[in-house]
Amino acid sequence: MILHDLISYETLRLIWWVLLGVLLIGFAVMDGFDLGAAMLLPFVARTDLERRVVLNTVGPVWEGNQVWLILGGGAIFAAWPPLYAVSFSGFYLAMFAILFALILRPVGFKYRSKRERPVWRQTWDWALFVGGLVPALVMGVAVGNVLQGVPFHFESDLRIIYDGTTLLELLNPYGLLCGLLSVAMLIMHGAGWIALKADGVVVERARKAGSVAAIATMVLFVLGGVWLWLGVDAYRVVGTMPHDGASNPLAKTVEQVSGGWFANYGVHPWMLVAPVLGLAGAFGALVAFRDRREIGLIASALSIFGIISTVGLSMFPFILPSSLDPNSSLTVWDASSSQLTLFVMLVVTGVFLPIILAYTTWVYSVLWGKVDEEAIARGEGHSY
Repeated sequence: MILHDLISYETLRLIWWVLLGVLLIGFAVMDGFDLGAAMLLPFVARTDLERRVVLNTVGPVWEGNQVWLILGGGAIFAAWPPLYAVSFSGFYLAMFAILFALILRPVGFKYRSKRERPVWRQTWDWALFVGGLVPALVMGVAVGNVLQGVPFHFESDLRIIYDGTTLLELLNPYGLLCGLLSVAMLIMHGAGWIALKADGVVVERARKAGSVAAIATMVLFVLGGVWLWLGVDAYRVVGTMPHDGASNPLAKTVEQVSGGWFANYGVHPWMLVAPVLGLAGAFGALVAFRDRREIGLIASALSIFGIISTVGLSMFPFILPSSLDPNSSLTVWDASSSQLTLFVMLVVTGVFLPIILAYTTWVYSVLWGKVDEEAIARGEGHSY
């Protein structure tokens, strides 16, 4: 027996669908709090010293957190090539906007303290704000468009054609709603991080902002679900399709149905844990902020896990529906790489992912502790 045949093609596809979700959630949780802290920077920190406190809570770790974004992009490229091709074609301008915003972050962190002029530092503070806001907003908008379907189709030779036109197409009402949910969710998460790592008046302001963001997260999440039920057509495979056959997105029939993204919850009631966790986590963060407890970060992380899981579980087995030609929609069962490729990647992931997790855990344990204004003023190990 060939080694990769030890795990069936169907199982490998399912494993990589789960791993893709894990990597996306890992990015949202690990990099999300420093994006949220950057969005809060101009508002919770009013003096230069207070802003240095906020910057030094995320400064030592933000670069390492972005490894989850790289891993997610690499997983899509290697495990789901059609998904990579369509998303990078359809969301090209959106990804360029994210890239531009992310470029502002290292420049802002490194250059902000090079001069003491207030205008210079305030300019970079707002650059960091943009570097946090734009990725959070655009990624949420992208998810909203995925739920509605993306205008692409396959030719008979499986050549991918994207039929969208401009970035403004993505900025539709439901996409913007999801973008606002993403922003509120990460602001809540950033407030939890500041409350855990900072000290003084900055923490009190972060808790107030986090409370508002937690309420907004719950309201927008519920509103997004209602809108999805009443106003967004979903996709459903007609009949059955093989789970272990060659990847051919055209070898199925798909129809659009109203409220179809909720069908999985009727078939598998255990999936309801995801939306419940999304709401419960945000409510827990709200209580933590109001009671001045330092567990807001954990609660917001659970909310992020629940909200992103809700999207994935609702859409399963679809990973990218086509609004132009539903039959061209990409699913878990017809958009993956070969069985051998998925197996080799799984082995590599099994070796390196634990190393990344162990190293990340060690870094956070070494950097554990609060950042306060007195330590910043004395220059004790804080470089931002």
